[in-house]
Amino acid sequence: MINRPQRSRDRDKEFEALYETIDKRNIPQHIAIIMDGNGRWAQKRGLPRTYGHRAGAETLREIVRSAADIGVSVLTAYAFSTENWKRPMSEVSFLMSLFSEYLDTELEELCQQNVRLQFIGDINGLPEKLQQKITYTQKTTLPNTGLRLNLAVNYGGRAELVAAVRKIAHDVAQSRLKPECITEAMVAQYLYTAGLPDPELLIRPGGNMRISNFLLWQLAYTEIWVTDVNWPDFTPLDLLKAIADYQRRERRFGGLNLK
Repeated sequence: MINRPQRSRDRDKEFEALYETIDKRNIPQHIAIIMDGNGRWAQKRGLPRTYGHRAGAETLREIVRSAADIGVSVLTAYAFSTENWKRPMSEVSFLMSLFSEYLDTELEELCQQNVRLQFIGDINGLPEKLQQKITYTQKTTLPNTGLRLNLAVNYGGRAELVAAVRKIAHDVAQSRLKPECITEAMVAQYLYTAGLPDPELLIRPGGNMRISNFLLWQLAYTEIWVTDVNWPDFTPLDLLKAIADYQRRERRFGGLNLK
């Protein structure tokens, strides 16, 4: 457990006040989050980067609860990219252990909250024991009908598209699919997020202005909200601020509002 100050009463009051003003009929049903800034959060406090990752896991727990309470249907969180293998082996090993620990400690609460957990990414590239826990957790939470939590682990947007192209090419070669029948909607069914709506809102803590190879196909018309707050300090109030900002935007999808 990371020793962090408790959320203040003033912040809770601000959350309640802002919640009263948002349009409950216009909550983004799919929110994607790039959980960035864990390492910087720890380094600012003179702590190893691993402390930041553990604090980030606690933040995820809190945001999952809040997203479900607010009425979000799908939450996709970027936890470990295909490029993150380039980090020091000690940090990578810690992250693999943290994922395993998360599955052990959160399964009961996920079920209590009716949350369905799904991993997206190349799960076969993860340690075997972690793969087994992932399979068990996904199977156990499959009947849950509340919030859908997607954890992107060993995930890369380009790798996802390459995998989709290979599957499509295989189906064409097996005469199960005609090339002229390939549409955008059909391509979407070959992605990890098949059957889910594209994210309406992408939240990026940590201040970086990039999407970091995340959901390249799905983010085509997603609204992006960036904050300098590092992920471990991200709160339900920040989530609500992002939603409030989203509701002030006009989404035209390349067209014009002529009203």
